[in-house]
Amino acid sequence: MDKRLERILPRVQKPARYVGGEYNAVMKDKEKVDVRFAFCFPDTYEIGMSNLGYRILYGILNEMPAVWCERVFAPWTDMEEELRKNQIPLYALESGDPVGAFDIVAFSVGYEMAYPAMLNMLDLSGLPLRSEERPGLTPLVIAGGTAMYNAEPVADFIDLALIGEGEDLLPEVVELYGKAKKEGWDKPRFLREASQLQGVYVPSLYAVAYNPDGTIQSITPQDGAPEKVYKRVVHDMDRSYYPAKTIVPSTEIVHDRVTLEVFRGCIRGCRFCQAGYVYRPVRSRSKEQLVQYGQEAIQDSGYQEMTLSSLSTSDYPQLVELCDGLAPFCERNHVNLSLPSLRADNFSMELMQRLQKGRKAGLTFAPEAGTQRLRDAINKNVTEDDLMESLKTAFSGGWNAVKLYFMLGLPTETDEDVLGIAEIAKHAVHTWREYAANKNRGLRVTVSTSWFVPKPFTAFQWEPQISREEYERRVKLLRSAITAKAVTYNWHDGDTSFLEAVLARGDRRLGKVLETAFRKGAKLDAWSDCFDLNRWLDAFEECGLDPEFYACRQRSRDEILPWSMISCYVSDDYLWRQRELAYQSKASPDCRAQCSGCGANAVEGGECYHG
Repeated sequence: MDKRLERILPRVQKPARYVGGEYNAVMKDKEKVDVRFAFCFPDTYEIGMSNLGYRILYGILNEMPAVWCERVFAPWTDMEEELRKNQIPLYALESGDPVGAFDIVAFSVGYEMAYPAMLNMLDLSGLPLRSEERPGLTPLVIAGGTAMYNAEPVADFIDLALIGEGEDLLPEVVELYGKAKKEGWDKPRFLREASQLQGVYVPSLYAVAYNPDGTIQSITPQDGAPEKVYKRVVHDMDRSYYPAKTIVPSTEIVHDRVTLEVFRGCIRGCRFCQAGYVYRPVRSRSKEQLVQYGQEAIQDSGYQEMTLSSLSTSDYPQLVELCDGLAPFCERNHVNLSLPSLRADNFSMELMQRLQKGRKAGLTFAPEAGTQRLRDAINKNVTEDDLMESLKTAFSGGWNAVKLYFMLGLPTETDEDVLGIAEIAKHAVHTWREYAANKNRGLRVTVSTSWFVPKPFTAFQWEPQISREEYERRVKLLRSAITAKAVTYNWHDGDTSFLEAVLARGDRRLGKVLETAFRKGAKLDAWSDCFDLNRWLDAFEECGLDPEFYACRQRSRDEILPWSMISCYVSDDYLWRQRELAYQSKASPDCRAQCSGCGANAVEGGECYHG
């Protein structure tokens, strides 16, 4: 370890974030590899090490003999101050080498508010922020993750973006880079060749022209780049990599447990949910393989908690059988088995009996909207009766804590819909009083609301976000309507959701705003105690752009959207039909009941749901 680090680590919070050396961290001889890969997560260690996708790609790359993938996380503010004061560049945890010495600097970006942290990590590494200021092949700066379905706000800073699932795509890009490095290609040649790989988007190969009103006039591919970049998809989950032998963190992280991914995609089609569309089609792992992976991961790591993860875990067709397969091992090894957010329409007594063998953590349901009309509009396909029946099952089985998640500002929402949230909370309390098996512990109902953010590749990608003033009015309306002592109301900060909407639907002109905000101090803006909206508003004013143009403007059907060169296979025609159904408050059947013709079946060459 650098002697300077030894001096500064006692002065920062959680120094274990910055030292590496964890059990199962991969060490290689850097003289014997061809490509050194700095895998950057633009958030803190605790967040990054909780990300299963990050662990998957780390494992896949390090199985390549010619590649050494090392981890880099965003330092907290105290550590950044020490690094800058002592002129220590940002470094990788495995070798301690500065990020600027690596061949490829890659960012995993699942959330638009992480963009300032990306720029800060490049700056801490001593690298120029803009791609055009890094003319050589090395270092190559790339990014992947859900946020890259609209990479335009960071188009000036990255050399290429990976669209879709990275298990197959990322090794192909790294192998191509290794060939380019060996044969002495220049950066433009490499980028042209890389653009021919399915799932690779090279921003510099697309010319964007604008109309006088600020909308996009045209997006023109150049130098042989494809008109559409189609996402990459892992077809067979049973053959895909799972990190059963993975790094055991040396300090507590957010999700400190084994995570089993039971399937990808979602059958439901909620019209607001970007992940539900871009991860189509549904692909499941077999319960036999999941049982094997779960046992191996627990035995290797020593964790005493395991969670079953997906976009909608209770839709896994063999969920009860999977729980039964894991139960004997979990009981013998004192491992608690848990599920994340559950569907209110399929939480059964069978499932409850499996879960109550472990400790009774709080249950979480996401009705999303306060009335049936609005739930139909967003295609949630859950009724209040479904929810109350699930709560009845849970309360009669001994649960006394439940979390209910909703959104405010959904398209077509009225005050009646907002007040419906308070009614649901009241009915939850009544259900507990009537059916609770254990009333001695009391009831805790937590109602949480977030501000709806319209996202690319959803049925609501054309919709405006309501104004900040209107959002705050609806929060106050709901807060005044929740009167039961057993109910706690939490609401999401409006300022961050407003900027998230701006960045989610922004074009590449936002690059100068992003850089200006960074120069003004924007860094870990995913954290509320680091975020300052005024800094961003000043940056917009300096750059001559209006944030409400991006967040609060209705888009027409024929407008060219900034992400129009990207395809997740789900067609715009389908998304527009779903938008029209929303305004009629008509729900669509899920994929299990009927194919709705979204276009994702093109990935599978036919019917794409095999539940």
